[in-house]
Amino acid sequence: MLAATPVEEPPAAPRPLPTERRGAVVFDHIDFNYRSRPTQKALSDFSLRLEPGETVALVGPSGAGKTTVLQLALAFYRPQSGSITFDGVDTADVLPQDVRKAIAIVPQETVLFADTIRENIRYGRPEADDQAVYAAARAAAADDFIRALPEGYDTELGERGMRLSGGQQQRIAIARAVLKQPTLLLLDEATSALDSESERLVQAALAKLSESCTTLVIAHRLSTVRDADRIIVMEQGRIVAAGTHDELMAADGLYAKLAAVQFRHLENNRADTLEALA
Repeated sequence: MLAATPVEEPPAAPRPLPTERRGAVVFDHIDFNYRSRPTQKALSDFSLRLEPGETVALVGPSGAGKTTVLQLALAFYRPQSGSITFDGVDTADVLPQDVRKAIAIVPQETVLFADTIRENIRYGRPEADDQAVYAAARAAAADDFIRALPEGYDTELGERGMRLSGGQQQRIAIARAVLKQPTLLLLDEATSALDSESERLVQAALAKLSESCTTLVIAHRLSTVRDADRIIVMEQGRIVAAGTHDELMAADGLYAKLAAVQFRHLENNRADTLEALA
């Protein structure tokens, strides 16, 4: 694997990203298909501008292209046409590792290593000192539970961090992202597998982190993105609507239909739970 040649070749004469980054990201008329599906467009004429400091959510049915947008932002792939710029610089002209240094991602399934909590957090910025690690953990609402462990920050997590609960794992991932001090934060279903209390803590930590950077969120549970600055509704690789939660609900389009299905499902689950407890 290490000897394999990357499918996407780095630019011959790479450009640097601006020293002072603002977090303006522009997807300009993107057409993209995966090599395994050459005749099926994953994104079609996709254009989206993220303003510095803005929180934008991508919603839509499975297969709409939401994850593809994140993969293009991370320079895993290049579009067949169109461009992606980061603070005015085309990312096709930048080394992929330089693009990723400006980005932090909190995925649905946290990647943790068989090492200490301290080193798992420090992975976000390897040169960071211990005080910076502790500050990041406090910002992620993780410091209290870490210090309550017998070995504190020196606790060995084991493979995949299985010694921690799902909510604790996610708060370690958020602390790692805080430590990185990203210009662009990507959230990929970061709270979908958590219980209510863990979700509350993680959402509060994510809200605090997103105050200092541009944030792009993927969410299937629409309740988690109601407060986003903008919600982008996608279907079959295209943007079909955009606006705030209230605007999209009033428009009575795809977003309203998705919301109605989800909220009806939540009400049914709540009724089933009350009936079981009766």
